[in-house]
Amino acid sequence: MSKVYTNFTVKGLTEQLNKGKVIVYPTESVFGLGCNPDNENAINTLLKIKCRSWKKGLILVAANYTQLFKYVDDRYLNSLQLSRIFSTWPGPFTWVFPARSSTPMWLTGKFSSVAIRVSNFEPIRRLCLTFGKPLVSTSANVSGYLPARTIHAVYKQLGYDFPIMNTNVLGLPNPSIIRDAITGKIIRK
Repeated sequence: MSKVYTNFTVKGLTEQLNKGKVIVYPTESVFGLGCNPDNENAINTLLKIKCRSWKKGLILVAANYTQLFKYVDDRYLNSLQLSRIFSTWPGPFTWVFPARSSTPMWLTGKFSSVAIRVSNFEPIRRLCLTFGKPLVSTSANVSGYLPARTIHAVYKQLGYDFPIMNTNVLGLPNPSIIRDAITGKIIRK
């Protein structure tokens, strides 16, 4: 029989992240799967759960831009581009930045870039601030299936073996818009 996790506090989820666990938490529009972006084993577990190829890359969500410095190389962006990006943050906007050469392939996938978001959703902000760094953020669903908007939908698709922050999603109708930081081109609407 699977272990059923109860609702975790932010501190409890942070402890799970530090142990290399994949967690479930609410985002602006759907429930997300998250893990420590610096833990390759945790990333591999997350990808296996989602049945997702590592080649696609992953999104990092943070409480502030400073938490993302380790992963992005913004030297390729001019002040106008940065101003455009910062005008959307914090908020439900994901931008694809050039990645630092030290950013692991398990985050960038087959690309030389990394997708990042600075959230204004309080549960995510508290989690990232307590954890002290960004989280990997991907929808809590098997690739190709609808993202989970309720805990029941998470359980139905993925089972019960996750530490969960059982707080409602913010309620936005769609996942974050993804744009290229250099060109401004929309990658996902």
